[in-house]
Amino acid sequence: MIPQSLEASRLKSLQTLGVLCGFGAGAWLGAAEAPTKFVQAGVSPIVVSLLMVIGVFLARWSLPALIRGTGQIRLDVREAPHLIVWGVLAGCLWAVANTMTIFAIRDIGLSIAFPLWNINSLLGIFWGFALFNELRDAGRLRWVSVIGGALLMFAGATLLAFTSSGQMAAEHSTRGILAALCAGILWGTMYIPYRKAYLTGMNPLSFVAFFTIGELGMMTVLALSYGGGPSVLKHELLNARPALFWLMLGGFVWVIGDLFQQYAAKYVGISRGIPLSNSNQLWGLLWGILVFGELRGRGSWLHAQVIGGSLLMAAGAGAIALSTVRGKEHVRWDEAAQRERQRYDVDANYVQAGLEGKFKADGDSQSGRNWLDWLLVTLATTVFVWLAVLARAPKMTLNWNALIALCAVMLIFLACCGAALWKVTRFN
Repeated sequence: MIPQSLEASRLKSLQTLGVLCGFGAGAWLGAAEAPTKFVQAGVSPIVVSLLMVIGVFLARWSLPALIRGTGQIRLDVREAPHLIVWGVLAGCLWAVANTMTIFAIRDIGLSIAFPLWNINSLLGIFWGFALFNELRDAGRLRWVSVIGGALLMFAGATLLAFTSSGQMAAEHSTRGILAALCAGILWGTMYIPYRKAYLTGMNPLSFVAFFTIGELGMMTVLALSYGGGPSVLKHELLNARPALFWLMLGGFVWVIGDLFQQYAAKYVGISRGIPLSNSNQLWGLLWGILVFGELRGRGSWLHAQVIGGSLLMAAGAGAIALSTVRGKEHVRWDEAAQRERQRYDVDANYVQAGLEGKFKADGDSQSGRNWLDWLLVTLATTVFVWLAVLARAPKMTLNWNALIALCAVMLIFLACCGAALWKVTRFN
């Protein structure tokens, strides 16, 4: 049965919230990769990734400061200090994976690369089951949904890989496919720290603050080593000045999507939340085809293959996501949480409150903002305003009507997810 402190109605509310956040994550994560198209406009892939990570760093500290204040971060550090290391490790994995995606997009295009690296959801299912008791006691129907969905996603990825290899130079298509698949493997492994953090009770807003330290540190190392040293990197950054705003804005947009993904992973688990957020492949397809015209002039058969492969993967993700968590399975989640609690000697009330989407009795007061919070928000805002003034419109052919329509849908998701998070959990 469900633990007495978590009623069936509460579980249903958290499940609905997690599903909504998963779809919101897909919309925002799909849009965040659009600035990587600047790679084809002469900006180095490493510089693209570094600038996006700088934007991510600013967003990961300023948004939590604005939403709840850094007091929540201090509380989580006091309760579960071991998760700082896990957060930094996850950030390092993300930085390497994100760099891989830049090369993949350059070689095989956004609309094809997206579904390939979304094999991360398959790894998420595996790790969720193997390490965190997800899908245990879930019932036969839910197992069929998950396995069937995984097979559909694999079929879609295979179709897209075949399509790309048949349409581009062998060297470039193979390299792009390998880069996208490696990114998926790294991202799939990255979800282990996610789940450890949320079963232990940590607030997603706190976890991403530690996460971004690993991101920026690893990305800086990659940029310096790959680019040939500080002087070469400085020269490339100066040459990329017209694109600074757009690429850092891409990082900021990515953080909003990732925050929704974090909440989805917390409340429906990585075996369901990650496939849901991987609906970003369809948003990537829309951005690639409608806004950037990636497949313009190609044959109708190629269009059918790309769309068919993406729809197969989306159908698989939907089947997995709709296999909602029942009470018996949630009890197994609680067992995994207690195992984490005992391993790291974390306060039981803190862990239980996190599982319920609530704050520990003495933790809700940490939501106040202080001078440091407003300083972080002001600095981030100043940087983006300054870069916006210096920005230049990209010399690319864009469908502005499609761009505006997609942005409008993103804002609707932002409003709905934000309101639901506040109503149900107060952003815990």
